[in-house]
Amino acid sequence: MGPKIYEALRWASSFLLEKELEAPAGEWLLRHHTGMERSSLLASMHDELSEPVWLAFQADVERLTTGIPVQHLIGSEQFFGRTFRVSEHVLIPRPETEELIAQLLEKMPEKPLSIVDIGTGSGAIAITIKLERPDDHVAAIDLSKQALEVAKENAVRLSAAVEFHQGDLLAPLAGQTFDVLISNPPYIPEGDKDSLSIQVREYEPHGALFAGVDGLEIYRRLAREMPKYTKVDSIIGLEIGAGQGEAVQALFKSAFPNANVDICFDINKKDRMIIVSGDMSRS
Repeated sequence: MGPKIYEALRWASSFLLEKELEAPAGEWLLRHHTGMERSSLLASMHDELSEPVWLAFQADVERLTTGIPVQHLIGSEQFFGRTFRVSEHVLIPRPETEELIAQLLEKMPEKPLSIVDIGTGSGAIAITIKLERPDDHVAAIDLSKQALEVAKENAVRLSAAVEFHQGDLLAPLAGQTFDVLISNPPYIPEGDKDSLSIQVREYEPHGALFAGVDGLEIYRRLAREMPKYTKVDSIIGLEIGAGQGEAVQALFKSAFPNANVDICFDINKKDRMIIVSGDMSRS
């Protein structure tokens, strides 16, 4: 037999802190290997682990020192209270994106809407909105076939009827207009690559991270293309990199001169979202 659960957690916490890694990852991995919810794990602290579980858990804790994200080892991440499968083909969903969804849910009128998520990745945005607002029609687009496979699997697991399309930005839905357009596009400047953590730089898809010299390449394209897909009262929600607020605001103010283009700040007081609303007409 292996050690007791509390002993295994204490070892993992000590090991990870010594390596300057996040100690909670030990608990996430042990829950993964035991199949326990957190409450069950905490209630079983004096139970002994079987030797196979202990050895597998030890090996995964030690693998964290290579930089591999714990989410890749357990194959999932929590987002808006739900479990989403992740892989090396999609970005790991982050809390800032939850804040973008919360902002949009507050602004959406109480009627069935047509919604598109551009660059869906794991499907976290599209699936969450469909589950929060079941009467909406939600479409999601991604350039990556592998990312769409992950998103479709998440949609099936979570029973979300989202319509998926493969293609570049909005091109697969040419000729259509939407009430709400959402995107969390690549926004990291190419030159910042070396400053990223190894978990991001080595293990997350570069196509979903980097966007030209200044990180604004995809926002420029979206600002050019989105007017063809909006209605006069549409809402646009964009996640942005911290410090990009004024630059992205200017792009969308030019694209939608009559609209309100608001910079929104996250819980850490960083500019992380742009919301475009009001009069979306070009005249």
